[in-house]
Amino acid sequence: MVNRLPPLTALRAFEAAARHMSFAKAADELAVTPAALSFQIKSLEEHLGAPLFRRLNRAVELTEAGKTLAPGVAEGFQTLANAWRGTQRLQDDQSLTVTAGPAFTAKWLAPRLYEFAQAHPEIELRFSASLRIMDFGRDAIDVAIRFGKDGGDGLYCLPLAEEWVAPVMTPTLAERFPDPQSLIEAPLIFDDSIRFLDPPCGWAEWFAAVGIDFDPTHGPRFSQADHAVDAALAGVGVVLGRRALVVKDIDEGRLVTPYGVALSTGAKFRFLCPDGSETRPHVKAFRDWMLSEIDKTTHITEGLQLVEPGARIA
Repeated sequence: MVNRLPPLTALRAFEAAARHMSFAKAADELAVTPAALSFQIKSLEEHLGAPLFRRLNRAVELTEAGKTLAPGVAEGFQTLANAWRGTQRLQDDQSLTVTAGPAFTAKWLAPRLYEFAQAHPEIELRFSASLRIMDFGRDAIDVAIRFGKDGGDGLYCLPLAEEWVAPVMTPTLAERFPDPQSLIEAPLIFDDSIRFLDPPCGWAEWFAAVGIDFDPTHGPRFSQADHAVDAALAGVGVVLGRRALVVKDIDEGRLVTPYGVALSTGAKFRFLCPDGSETRPHVKAFRDWMLSEIDKTTHITEGLQLVEPGARIA
């Protein structure tokens, strides 16, 4: 049995034919004639010493050998493609692709993009607003912003600001509910996107922190944090706002935190990229810009009393 690998062109022809289950479609994809593709697959079968396809009247199907070979060849070409895209990105300092959750993209990134564009007109930002776990190589991602308590193995991981949740509302609504006790009568908004936190950081925990035994369950519920914040901005009610998603609105006066008490979530947004990529000029520029933007609103956190879930203020 010959141990050396067959020609890459023959393997590429096989991979395309196995994926399409059609010699004609595979030939069209690879921009070769069906006869040329058939020749490449025939040479691969001769190299192996066994058929990879059964040729039927108007179709083909994989033999047992073909079924064994196909997954590994497909994975191999995908790995090559990922490596090539990753290497190409190393040469590209003009564009930066960032993935972040929809809420963070809408409430933190989007409102600040003008400042970044002004400071770095040479960098073209591209965003993928998704909570799906992405692969930096396969999905051509340069930077990921993710929320939680864990980092990423084999990645550069920079924890960003300490996250908290606190009741936020419009100034008009704050006049109607001047203290935590009065908040019992307020229309409360529920942000279900933080239900995964352990220990919980919901309304019952916040009321307990200020010494009030109250576990509200009635009110509009949102699966996306930015939608919950938008409802609060519209004056619908009071929401437990997450720091990163409300600090700009607080800083600019659209929302207020009248009670001065916030629950510490123990989780943070993290800046993630492949280890070593953090020194690339456009990645470093984006990281440094994010840190400088966070610094602009640290005074809001400094004005709050942070309480661990399950604890009470003194």
